[in-house]
Amino acid sequence: MIATGIGLSVQSPLAWVDAHEGVNVLLAVLVFSTAITIEPSALLRVVEVWRRLLLALLSGITVLPALSWLASRVVASTTLREGVLTIGLAPCEIASVATTSMADGDAALSAGVLIGSTVGAVIVAGPILGLEAGAVSLSPGPIIENLLLVVALPLAVGLGIRAVTPIGDRGQRAAGWVATLAVAGLVGLIAAEVHISSGYFAVLGALGVFLAGSTLLGLAIGRGSERPIAVSLLLTTSMRDFAIAAGIATTAFGPAAAAPLGLYGILVLVWGTASAGTVRRAGPAE
Repeated sequence: MIATGIGLSVQSPLAWVDAHEGVNVLLAVLVFSTAITIEPSALLRVVEVWRRLLLALLSGITVLPALSWLASRVVASTTLREGVLTIGLAPCEIASVATTSMADGDAALSAGVLIGSTVGAVIVAGPILGLEAGAVSLSPGPIIENLLLVVALPLAVGLGIRAVTPIGDRGQRAAGWVATLAVAGLVGLIAAEVHISSGYFAVLGALGVFLAGSTLLGLAIGRGSERPIAVSLLLTTSMRDFAIAAGIATTAFGPAAAAPLGLYGILVLVWGTASAGTVRRAGPAE
């Protein structure tokens, strides 16, 4: 909330930073600082639930892009509509790993979805957005290149370093602080592109439609599974990464298109933490 207030209050200098690769730099820092905290041994446990993982990943690159496209039709402004359009192309929210742990869910599965969906976004986001943009005749090449540099590369480097070098509790805490500051910085930069108008009522409606739809999808994917697995699938499916979506929107349509993603980031983080708290209070996982 503080970062949002700063972004809305000090728009000119932050908008300048945003226009000069500010989002991409902070996004790379966020992905790296998160990847370096993922235990390699935790990922091995994902093999046990590979069917649910595969279903979540396939849904993320098929159903969710279609859902965000449908939700974006509510928005009249072309620039704001383009921002909403990119939400379904983003991988699961990096913070969903933390909210899964808060809810006593399967954090290893969440980490697997995070990595798999990030790789999937790098591969399919550009081509899908090129199809959805239609008349814009958008070339997917720059989007793929950008995702490779600011998402795939930091992810691979972070996972590789963690695989060969334990970072200890102090390193975990430091990485957590860096990730938190990067998220705050991203929220501030994206908020700097927000220019409040009547069009944002439609944006909020579209974001609500997408969040509700992705939540129902997460519930459907996890139906019939053990509670920790169901919790993980719910949170990773319903929480999409606003920062990566902002990077896609900025690369494809310019910084102004990223404006709705700040609102989505606040909405989805509130939803994720509130849901985790509710699930945790409901009792211990079976």
